[in-house]
Amino acid sequence: MARDFYEILGVSRNANEAEIKKAYRKLALEWHPDRNKEANASEKFKEITKAYEVLADAKKREMYNQYGESAFAPGSGFGQQSQGQQSGRYGPFSYSYTTYGGGGSPFEGVDFGGFSDPFDIFEQFFGGASPFGRQGRQKQNSLYQLTIDFMEAVKGTDKNVEIDGKKQSIKIPAGVDNDSRIRFKDYDIVIRVQPDSRFQRENYDLISELPISFAQAAAGDVVSVNTIDGPLNLKIQPGTQPGSLIRLRGKGVPYLRGSGRGDHYIRIKILIPSKLTPRQKELLEEFDKIGQSKKGWF
Repeated sequence: MARDFYEILGVSRNANEAEIKKAYRKLALEWHPDRNKEANASEKFKEITKAYEVLADAKKREMYNQYGESAFAPGSGFGQQSQGQQSGRYGPFSYSYTTYGGGGSPFEGVDFGGFSDPFDIFEQFFGGASPFGRQGRQKQNSLYQLTIDFMEAVKGTDKNVEIDGKKQSIKIPAGVDNDSRIRFKDYDIVIRVQPDSRFQRENYDLISELPISFAQAAAGDVVSVNTIDGPLNLKIQPGTQPGSLIRLRGKGVPYLRGSGRGDHYIRIKILIPSKLTPRQKELLEEFDKIGQSKKGWF
């Protein structure tokens, strides 16, 4: 049996518009399946959106109060109400929604809790505009692709391009990544970022590998590492193990929106020589014997 829409949003039947809107915003952000990893998050999010779509519209709410959810079932005979479901992906996010009513935008005339539609919630997660915003539904913007270097994406840059026969200068903000979209006049620019052999990017964090010798790992050392800000002296602690991560706080990619930066993680790789001189072998054997006499090194 279907749950009551008021119960789903956690509001009373005489709740006003502001109370319903507030409840929806809170629940939608909490249960979006790309943020909430519980098994039932997707169904819960659909249920919340469905309840709000009805209760946020005065006419639909009146019909619901009188006839219940059956008023919106296919073939119910209540006017033009029809039902459809759409789903897909936008960037890293999946979406699914049910619509009622015929023709036009699936969200036309509905105020989704202060969002222009349910998928403006993406702005809370991703910092980008919803693919279903009003402007996007009214006009299909010209779409272009621009390839930039890794460091240009990290630091930001200005690019001179030619669009429709006109030379244009586009400002690329620091922190963009693959598939970032930039609105430029009547154009949408999709950014492609060339990889860098020195750095692996994970959101706003960076990971790089630092090869050191067995002696450096065992005894400690100070070595130079590459960062996006240039070389940096890094202290290797004695006894550093293979695969250890050293965190450089605030040395990662600048946040695309807002201040601050991610972190840079240095992964330690210990180099084992494939060939040894007789003297090196002799020293390692001596090293091993001393370790055995101490009942191990670890």
